[in-house]
Amino acid sequence: MNFVMPRSTYTRLHRRVPVAARNRAERSQHPVFELIEELRREAKRSEYLSYSEIGPFRSGGAVHGIARFVFTGPDLAEEPVRIGIFAAIHGDEPETAYAALEFLRRLLKEPERARGYEIYVYPVCNPTGIEDGTRHSRSGVDLNREFWQGSKQPEVYYLERELGVLLFQGVIALHADDTTPGVYAYVRGATLTEALARPALEAAEAFLPRAAGSVIDGFPAQDALIHHHCFDGVLSNPAELHPAPFELIFETPQEHPVELQVAAAVAALDRILEEYRPFLAFGQNL
Repeated sequence: MNFVMPRSTYTRLHRRVPVAARNRAERSQHPVFELIEELRREAKRSEYLSYSEIGPFRSGGAVHGIARFVFTGPDLAEEPVRIGIFAAIHGDEPETAYAALEFLRRLLKEPERARGYEIYVYPVCNPTGIEDGTRHSRSGVDLNREFWQGSKQPEVYYLERELGVLLFQGVIALHADDTTPGVYAYVRGATLTEALARPALEAAEAFLPRAAGSVIDGFPAQDALIHHHCFDGVLSNPAELHPAPFELIFETPQEHPVELQVAAAVAALDRILEEYRPFLAFGQNL
């Protein structure tokens, strides 16, 4: 399988819009976009990190794009192992964007931790929601209920295109939950996902408690893991991919300080790279 077409029914803009023409005035008011700009400048000087935007699309009279960073680890194999990390699909969860950006900053300091990986990071999947401080996009839609459902939302179209073309071996979605007091994860996709999720939660527990209870976020849970249950339309790989990639939704408790949520999420991401490496080596017959 070479690629999977988006199921979104959005009709994209067919002409290029210069970056200078995009409305960045509102963005600059939120520190997330300032941090993205700082990291974009660092990417220009880095041999490992690159930056681009996917889009563009119009909303509220302004033109927007979705930031995309790609971290190419040392000694990348001919067939790279691609991991996709997606944050801030809900605009009222900026903690996840901070975590994704901090994860990249630490990789810049220690690129060896990404050896063998090509890591795509989308720190703000819902730029208008971040600007407005709302769960939904400016169009009033919860984007995380729209994937692979024939959505008309431009953000969903462009992210589905990324998922369908890049065919990630693993997808990690970062969220912040305002109803649960501890870290937890949804386990989806490949059977090895649980083998990655358990140590990720253990790493996060150095900063935040683990969620307790047999029901979390409305679904049956065990040891802060939710298996085989999730909301329809969440950001995910195309269902027809075989073998199934691993998919993990990692949630931090929003009631805790932002810096602890960031530290917990970064620790979880670091541990996932570490734990997946033996599977990576096995797959490459190293």
